[in-house]
Amino acid sequence: MSGPKTEAVALADIEALIADFQASGMRELHVRSGEFEIYLSTDASAPGLGAQAVAVRVEPIAAAAPAAAAPAPTTAPPVASAAAPSSLPDNAVIVRAPYLGTFYRAPKPGSPVYVDVGSVVTADTEMCLVEVMKLFTAVRAGLSGTVHAILATDGAMVEADQPLFAVIPG
Repeated sequence: MSGPKTEAVALADIEALIADFQASGMRELHVRSGEFEIYLSTDASAPGLGAQAVAVRVEPIAAAAPAAAAPAPTTAPPVASAAAPSSLPDNAVIVRAPYLGTFYRAPKPGSPVYVDVGSVVTADTEMCLVEVMKLFTAVRAGLSGTVHAILATDGAMVEADQPLFAVIPG
């Protein structure tokens, strides 16, 4: 008798998650808890659970060059390891935030960070979490290489498409 009730509660939780996703304005959401995993997207062409990563935009730093022309901020950057796009190597690839949310470098407070400058990553490597409305999404590298710079502050709010990491392919 506990099986059907547990199954009904799980179904209700999934339905609530879907309703929250639809109301949030997010484009994609990937949740994993134990053996349960769900991927939601508003993009009909999204690859789904078989994909290597949550769909994040990665682009060579050369493509982001116009952003480097923006006026310099009047205050120091919030992260010591954050590198200005002009100081990154030409072959650096930027891993960007999938949507607005809070950026976390570690799975929970006090835990080691997912990656640091110098970490070797593969396309499937989890680099950070972005949280919105108590739902956490792992951002994966999307390419193989070495983390060159961390471009966001742990615990800070990030915007959709904001640069999070610079990775040197290889």
